[in-house]
Amino acid sequence: MQKHLQVILKPLGRFAIQKPNASVLLFLATIIAMVLANSPLQENYHQFLKFPIKLNVGDFSFFTHHGEPMSMLAFVNDALMAVFFFTIGLEIKQEVLVGELRSFRKALLPIVAACGGMIVPVLFYVLVCPEGAAARGAAIPMATDIAFALAVLGLLGKRVPLSMRIFLTALAVVDDIGGIIIIALFYSGHVAFQPLLFSLVLLAVLYIGGKMKIYNQLFYYALGFCVWMLFLESGIHPTIAGVLVAFTVPARPKIQLEHFSEDMHAYLDMLDASEVKSGPRATVLTPHQIQVLHNVHVRTSHAVSPLQTIAHRLHPWVNNLILPLFAFVNAGVTFGDIQPESLLHIPMAVVLGLVLGKSLGIFGFSYAFIRTGLIQMPTGATMRRLFAVSMLGGIGFTVALFIANLSFDSTTPAGSDLLNQAKLGVFAGSFLAGVTGYFLLRWVLPKENGESGYRATSDH
Repeated sequence: MQKHLQVILKPLGRFAIQKPNASVLLFLATIIAMVLANSPLQENYHQFLKFPIKLNVGDFSFFTHHGEPMSMLAFVNDALMAVFFFTIGLEIKQEVLVGELRSFRKALLPIVAACGGMIVPVLFYVLVCPEGAAARGAAIPMATDIAFALAVLGLLGKRVPLSMRIFLTALAVVDDIGGIIIIALFYSGHVAFQPLLFSLVLLAVLYIGGKMKIYNQLFYYALGFCVWMLFLESGIHPTIAGVLVAFTVPARPKIQLEHFSEDMHAYLDMLDASEVKSGPRATVLTPHQIQVLHNVHVRTSHAVSPLQTIAHRLHPWVNNLILPLFAFVNAGVTFGDIQPESLLHIPMAVVLGLVLGKSLGIFGFSYAFIRTGLIQMPTGATMRRLFAVSMLGGIGFTVALFIANLSFDSTTPAGSDLLNQAKLGVFAGSFLAGVTGYFLLRWVLPKENGESGYRATSDH
């Protein structure tokens, strides 16, 4: 009994002592939203979702759609999530240029795995919901939430080979690319070509600015916001604007690291050669020393590319505010509104897609290509470990909830009911995939010294 309790309590203990991160805050925001939506405060919760967001400068209003101010729900899903997809775009560009997707040979395994992880879940979903309004949700189980998936890997500590973490991350990046394409193609409304044309002109200006080495971040923020507003008016989902703007941000710093290092040595020599005036109550630098330190500060900022600088600044906002707020406004499912017979409809389709579709799709496509010799197995990986990691691909959550909101119209009673069913399926499927993936990995990975629990078996 004690051993079995340790199997359950040890990961919970590790989870509890982690520093607050996106997965922890997402989990807490989800729980709070579900409690509020099923409590006497549910009316207050829904009023909060309808709260209008207004920002006016003179006669111009920034957050309006079709002449009406955005509700809190629309503001989070259409505006704040554009920032999230902007950071996703930055990560995709970085992976393509210098990461796991920079060469065809290195990128082939995560690309193949992601394709399987997108195609097979759709087939499972359509098997349960082949027609009608429910069929619009077929893309829901395609997504992987990398924050939660990596958090589960983190519970296993150093037992997880680095190659498996890299594989899962690259897989999620390709998954995101697929999700972005799906949103652009199937979840955009009627296209208004005039604002779309203006947005393309601004994107061209951003691209040319990047090629001309314009490193002022305000340039990309300001024009990027204009592109977002034009996409909103064009009918194409505005989160796509975030991705496209990210692709225009320069990935090269103003000065290379070796030149920066030479400059720093020269500046340090200047500081060492000058005397600091200090007393018991004050230290006073000379104008020359202040100028040298200013130059150090400027050169330091120039040694990091705009892409990495912007990503570094936005990640805390995305992880600690935008994603938890997204979870809070979207996770409020009122269980009393869901009829028991409907559990075998959309919820079952989403659960099957996430738990079986993702794992079988990722592993099946990977296995087939590895057996042909076209792809090599990641270092330290085995077929058992690959299948266990594939199961973590079924943790959909963030993007799955996002696509669910695009699939069903929450402003109508019928659409709201379908959306609640889809959300329930996302929660259940992501939880089952995460728990199953954790225990599978715990079984197939080598044991830590002194750890009790299941006995590891050799992998072949």
